[in-house]
Amino acid sequence: MTKINNRLVGLGGVALLALSLAGCSTKSTTSGSSASKTINVVFYPNESAKSFAGSRTALQKTIEKATGKKVNLQTTTDYNVAIQAIASGKAQLAYMGANGYIQANHISKQVKPFATVSDANGGLKDATYHAYLMVQKKNAAKYRENGQYSIKNIKGQRISYVSNSSTSGFLVPLSEISREFKIKNTDKLTQSGGFFSKVLYGGSHQGSAVNLLKGDVDVAAFDDEDLTPYLTATSGTWNQVGTTFTVKPDAAAPFNTLKGQQVVDIAKMTVQQGPWVYNAKTLSAKDEQKLATVFTSKAFADNPKIFSAPDAKVPMMFQKASAKTKLVKVTDKWYKPTHELVGY
Repeated sequence: MTKINNRLVGLGGVALLALSLAGCSTKSTTSGSSASKTINVVFYPNESAKSFAGSRTALQKTIEKATGKKVNLQTTTDYNVAIQAIASGKAQLAYMGANGYIQANHISKQVKPFATVSDANGGLKDATYHAYLMVQKKNAAKYRENGQYSIKNIKGQRISYVSNSSTSGFLVPLSEISREFKIKNTDKLTQSGGFFSKVLYGGSHQGSAVNLLKGDVDVAAFDDEDLTPYLTATSGTWNQVGTTFTVKPDAAAPFNTLKGQQVVDIAKMTVQQGPWVYNAKTLSAKDEQKLATVFTSKAFADNPKIFSAPDAKVPMMFQKASAKTKLVKVTDKWYKPTHELVGY
């Protein structure tokens, strides 16, 4: 894959966002002290969705029981707010994509990963999920060549990414497009009027999908994990290119007005699972050890409010690929492939 221009994933100019976290009214905790009585947990816009409220509450109770401290949940509408919150220490815990973690770690080495979702065998070998480039079903034939779907005809189209801090909704699809078209300067892929006639950012995976379903763009990038509560594979599977996905009849907002509409994936890409991270300056080592133990426990993996069974009607924040799926310990070293893709 092509290395992405660092400027595209930089966070310049957004530091002030961390001063006013969406959904947060608590004061910051003291630096790394076990005497701190509050733990702030920040979520990306995707995990801030209403459909994952039950999972967030279950996580809150789990963290409070493990540490004996009050836990504040901070939902956001902007990736960079979450990144700056954990990097500055205003939040002590966060669940992030690999790209966002690497950006936060670049800002502050105090941000460290401690757990991620395992593969179907309970290990790290295939601990991945999928990113897609999708089009509306009615237009899918435009992207077929010699009986197969491809991205060769997306030039000049309108595209939606998630956020320039998203791994599966920006970094990986951008790399795939630049590889396919042999583009070295990826700036032209991120601005309207360059390679694409129009470039939008959905702000979340749900938002990017809605941009496509409403017809505001021709192509959209988003992942499987965040869309399973809203889309179902009605022809093919999540693991196949060319699958038709239909908005579920009971889909919650913002998909409740788009029920029955269909999209097709014309490209599928593999992405490293994102980590749970902590800020070592504002979360004590003692609390981190407690949380790492609890998060990687069987009881945590078996909590139906946190992990949903395969093919569950109501997916939770984490979905099991098998009964062995769980959170496993992870270090920065495991993210070397994404470090190389980001460029630091």
